[in-house]
Order: sequence, then structure tokens, then C-alpha cells
Amino acid sequence: MSVYFRMKRKMMTLFLGLLVVGGLMAFNTYKGAILGGSDSRYSPMTANQDFYSLSANTLEGEAFDFSQLKGQRVLIVNTASRCGYTPQYKKLQELFDQYGGGDFTILGFPCNQFGRQEPGSASEIGEFCTKNYGVTFQMMEKVDVKGDGQHPVYAWLCNANENGVGDHNVAWNFHKFLVDGEGHLVASLKSGADPLGEEITGFAAGR
Repeated sequence: MSVYFRMKRKMMTLFLGLLVVGGLMAFNTYKGAILGGSDSRYSPMTANQDFYSLSANTLEGEAFDFSQLKGQRVLIVNTASRCGYTPQYKKLQELFDQYGGGDFTILGFPCNQFGRQEPGSASEIGEFCTKNYGVTFQMMEKVDVKGDGQHPVYAWLCNANENGVGDHNVAWNFHKFLVDGEGHLVASLKSGADPLGEEITGFAAGR
């Protein structure tokens, strides 16, 4: 084999190796975005802004004052109707059926910022949730969870200066935040976190 062909084969091998490495790096970046980055967990700490001073509108357009959440453990999740994680609605409802109505509740915030996967109106979102998953936990108005139009609830969840514990980036639909019964942010969980997994069920049960 001539020197030329040996060099050409080595260059091709090197080029293919670089493609594989680049592809793996791109996949890991994409996977990190889809799964919402890393999880964060905290010991309860006093927030710089009181969680119970926040408010939002429900999906029906009614004012919802967070002061009514005092004493309840709260799971806050950004939702979408056309996402690969949309079937999590079923598990979230099962979680609410088992633990909700007393010391635990769920707030779902529809969001259209990730892949435009929640384009519907409030009435369309409500009908979808009821018809397909029998959702009875509290659904809120569609909001922005990041960017210039970030809703104040998500500004609190995502900024250490407000929540007192850490900065967070909501990278995809169905990112979950856990707030304890005293208004402390205790966890930020990526989209792939199982609503019926041990961590979330333990939180819901108060364990």
C-alpha cells in the first residue's frame, strides 16, 4: 500500500473519530436540555422573598393567592400538551389522587416556550387535561418560565436572590419544583423525574 493511501486511511479514521466524539458531545448536550439539566436539593432555608406573597391566575382566569398554600407541600410543574413527557399528567394525577387535598397539592403551569408544544387556548388546555388524563389538580394560566416575560412565580423559583437557595434553569417541559409546607424551596427536579418515584412520593407524603 502506498504512503498516500496509508495517510488517506489514517485521515479518514481520524475524521470519523472526531465525528463520533462530536456526536456524543452534541447528544449529551441535547439530553441535558431535554432532561432539564441537573437536579438540586436543599435543606429548608428562609427565602429573601416570601413564597406566600406570590400570586398567579388559574387556567379559568381567576386570581390565586399563594397565601392559601400555607401549610401545604407544593409541587410546581410546567406542562405541555404535545410533549414526549405529556403522559406524566397521568402520574401527576395519580400522585394527587393519593396524597392531594390535605397537606399536599400540585400546581400545573402550561408553557409554550419549549418546542411550541403548548399552543392551545386556556379552554383547549383545560379540555385536553380533563378528557385525556382526568386532571383535577390546579391548573394555572399559561406563562413564560424563562426570559424577559418570566412569570413572577418562576422568577422566585429560578433565582437565588428570591428563593434563598439557588439559581435554576427550566430547560424543558415538566420540570418540577418542590416547596415545603413552610414556603421553602427544597428541590428542583429535571423533566425526567418520575412523579411516582420515591423522592416525589416521599415529599408528597411528608416523609
